[in-house]
Amino acid sequence: MTEQPLSHSAVAVRAGRTRFLMLGLVFINIIINYMDRTNLSVAATQMAGELRFTPMEMGLIFSAFGWIYAALQIPGGFLIDRLGARLVYGIGLFAWSLITALHALANSFGALFGLRLGVGAFEAPVMPSNNRVISSWFPEQERASAIGIYSSAQFVGLACMTPLLFHVQDAFGWRGLFLMTGVAGMIWALVWYLLYREPHEHKGVSEAELNYLRSNGALLESRQHTQQPKARWTDLAQMFRSRKLVGIYIGQFTISATFWFFLTWFPTYLVEYRHMGFIKSGYVASVPYFAAFCGVLLAGFASDRMIRRGVSPSVARKLPVILGLFLTLFILGANYTDDATLIVMFMSLAFFGNGLATITWVFVTALAPRHLIGLAGGVFNFTGALSAIVVPITIGALIDGDNFAPALGFIAVLAAIGICSYLFVVGKIEHVSAH
Repeated sequence: MTEQPLSHSAVAVRAGRTRFLMLGLVFINIIINYMDRTNLSVAATQMAGELRFTPMEMGLIFSAFGWIYAALQIPGGFLIDRLGARLVYGIGLFAWSLITALHALANSFGALFGLRLGVGAFEAPVMPSNNRVISSWFPEQERASAIGIYSSAQFVGLACMTPLLFHVQDAFGWRGLFLMTGVAGMIWALVWYLLYREPHEHKGVSEAELNYLRSNGALLESRQHTQQPKARWTDLAQMFRSRKLVGIYIGQFTISATFWFFLTWFPTYLVEYRHMGFIKSGYVASVPYFAAFCGVLLAGFASDRMIRRGVSPSVARKLPVILGLFLTLFILGANYTDDATLIVMFMSLAFFGNGLATITWVFVTALAPRHLIGLAGGVFNFTGALSAIVVPITIGALIDGDNFAPALGFIAVLAAIGICSYLFVVGKIEHVSAH
């Protein structure tokens, strides 16, 4: 009897599963990361009342994270390429969690603005680190699924943690909220540093799994045995000379814009402009987050399935993103109803679309020169992080009395720009040649 060749999935199982343990660590990192980003939006209503902040002042505080976060993306990319995810991620996670805990002592606009700058500074390497981990531990044909899984953590974390955070604040106040979330992050930072290793350094990874990764496009270079090239301005210039890379930068800004609306102003929108009770708004806010969680998982697995079936990367990778940006336009529907159920439905459709579009990190490894993955990730996340500055401030400026409609219109316009960028600028998905 002729022995049948092993399928890809059978080979993957036989090779080992250590890579999924590493993905699990990243998954929890992201939950901690976004818990420390969204706790401010939960605290905003009570904080603004106690400290007498105007909407514009709250917009500036929301945006403070983004100023330094965006500025340090490119240096963060260089650090990841040279020092690795274990060290950079571990130090960053502990430091931003400590600063989060210090929010409990703040009593002024200046103090809170400065503390949010500190959180943004130490969270800056997070996304380039995630991308480096996935590029090292996952082969090409599993990468979108892995990105979908770790990206889903931000949504499932928000969905599950948001009601809990509302209850914590209700019980202990906004200062207690920051203290408890900060301490949780510091404890997890130590766990990450103790457990994470690169493929070549991990004692639990089998030779079969290493061979499987090596033969399917994972980046297994060891910094201990490879001389790292010096940072060059020409490398940075190359990140902006490619039309394809510029196209995904524009797209990332528009996709991140929707996310930052939900991460900053959405709870305030529900409480102050839709007049929902504080605890109720915590549960209502979780519904769009669950929708986005479903969207990002669907996009990742569907995209990889299309790749395995022979669909071109240009279609398999771009289709979920374009469809997701289109669904984001449904956010406008909330401007034309006062029915709470319809508002939640429109918001959930929009955030489901945002989840579909969130697999865009797959384009960094698909397009960027292999030796510049960290730098390309830094530039890519830099452009996305600019929305963390622009969106909170712009929404604060667009709010006119009780009228929130212009702010939602602004988000929809950005989504339309993102559709055009992926359709007309990015083009065919193929590696940009190194110069």
